[in-house]
Amino acid sequence: MEARILTWNLWWQFGPWRDRQEAILTTLRNEDADIVFLQEVWAQEGGLDQVQWLADELNMHVARTEGPWYDNGVSLGNAILSKWPIVSWEVHRLPDVTGAPSYRRAVVAQLETPFGRWWTVCTHLDHKFDASATRIAQCEALSGIVDQLRNDPEVDVPVLMAGDFNSVPDSDEIRMLTGRSAPAVPGLVFTDLWEVAGEGSGFTWRRDNPYIDDSTWPNRRLDYLFVSWPRPRPIGNPSRIWLAGVDAVGGIQPSDHAAVVADIRMIAE
Repeated sequence: MEARILTWNLWWQFGPWRDRQEAILTTLRNEDADIVFLQEVWAQEGGLDQVQWLADELNMHVARTEGPWYDNGVSLGNAILSKWPIVSWEVHRLPDVTGAPSYRRAVVAQLETPFGRWWTVCTHLDHKFDASATRIAQCEALSGIVDQLRNDPEVDVPVLMAGDFNSVPDSDEIRMLTGRSAPAVPGLVFTDLWEVAGEGSGFTWRRDNPYIDDSTWPNRRLDYLFVSWPRPRPIGNPSRIWLAGVDAVGGIQPSDHAAVVADIRMIAE
């Protein structure tokens, strides 16, 4: 049996953000994922809460970070939406390059699925082009978090980790996560699901997106669906993976990022 998972950076309140909300909702509804990992979500003090609105419209449970809040009364954060009940959830501050807590966060949620309890992690790493050292520190912290969530990795279900890592696959930080270099936690690496079943480049930051057609950054694959390893085979393996949110909806581009969607095995059959 399979579950559908999706990760997407929703581009906060940038661009025509009011018009983009219905395009975002339509895309999420069409993809019909069981677990949704969202970045750059927002809430307004005393006003609209984007995450809760999406959860209500999609009939999903929600776990989220709180803040940071900006002077205009709008927050920036990450969230996990689930069709299945959320047993517990917590938020972790990720470090900057010095090890001090930064405004970057990870939300961790345990889901009560038909396939048992699964741990999930949603995050968004530092975005600066030259901040690989910071992202390495943040990936080291994430590896430590996931290591604490695992039971026996040889027999227990894996951890799902997803988000906007602002890193390309051959960067030092992603190489560390995927085992191309020494992992932050010995015995723990992550399968990049696009590398298993994806076709083509998988670019999620795309120059054909009208919001970034004048960007100084090249086409890049920045957004990932990861599954921890080791894990019992074939649990966590994708049968297919694809991009969503690439095309405009009703003439409105939903976000500056494409979403990544995968169908994964949830039990050993």
